[in-house]
Amino acid sequence: MTNATKLALTILLLLTTLPLRAADTPKPTDPIPLWPAIAPGDKPDMPAEKDTTAGKDNIIRLGNVSKPTITVYKPAPDKDTGAAVIVCPGGGYSILAYNLEGTEVCDWLNSIGVTGVLLKYRVPGRGAQKYSAPLQDAQRALGIVRSRAKEWNIDPKRIGILGFSAGGHLAAAASTNYEKRTYDPIDDADKESCRPDFTVLIYPAYLTEKTDFTKIAPELKIDSQTPPAFLAMAQDDPVHVENIYTYSLALKSAKVKAEMHTYPTGGHGYGLRPSKNPISTSWPVEAGEWMKTQGFLTK
Repeated sequence: MTNATKLALTILLLLTTLPLRAADTPKPTDPIPLWPAIAPGDKPDMPAEKDTTAGKDNIIRLGNVSKPTITVYKPAPDKDTGAAVIVCPGGGYSILAYNLEGTEVCDWLNSIGVTGVLLKYRVPGRGAQKYSAPLQDAQRALGIVRSRAKEWNIDPKRIGILGFSAGGHLAAAASTNYEKRTYDPIDDADKESCRPDFTVLIYPAYLTEKTDFTKIAPELKIDSQTPPAFLAMAQDDPVHVENIYTYSLALKSAKVKAEMHTYPTGGHGYGLRPSKNPISTSWPVEAGEWMKTQGFLTK
């Protein structure tokens, strides 16, 4: 079988599992604020949120996000498995690739029966650690989703987190920093666990030390209770494929289940839009199969 034939079959398989939003698929909720007032550490006069989109690549780039929200995308009732995934778009902790790595991903999750919860977290990063405010947002989002699981027909024991690039780092940080919240609890939602039940990392960034790609980033506290993970990345990714190698080895050392896929080519920042490189069309199929075989899609 030629590479062209394999690519065509992969795209065909993806298209059968990634339809346009069906007429019977509920509309997304209105954005739900994460915080009842100003987000922790922020000021009331933060710069206004804006779309910094430029060029003709049809990517929405949200900047100056200071009012973080979640938007819930429910699958059609007959497809709903009860699983949910919080989606963290990438953007270098500077902007959010809101459709490429957000809304389009929630539509794909709906196609396999999963509730997509799109996290609009704060960017650009604040303070010495760019991920600090986004991690607060992710922890808060996980608590809110669990606290409203019954209302949204979600199994509170099957709530995962998925991230791209910097959003992949955020997903990994949320998966390894859950024993204590990084903000003072404010209501009953913060009494719920903020540990994801599983993790999906697609071309994640910042998972290793800056000067030694063989060592895990110090903020990622991996142990035997770290959630199982699916990881995918291209070997020619300029962000360095060692991110998933090192994270996977750390999971293995902690005896945490993980599945890793690497591809010779593919670059970075493709989301799940079909391209000449098979990774963009392969990873959604493989991630869906992984979630299924791990039991996360069992009704």
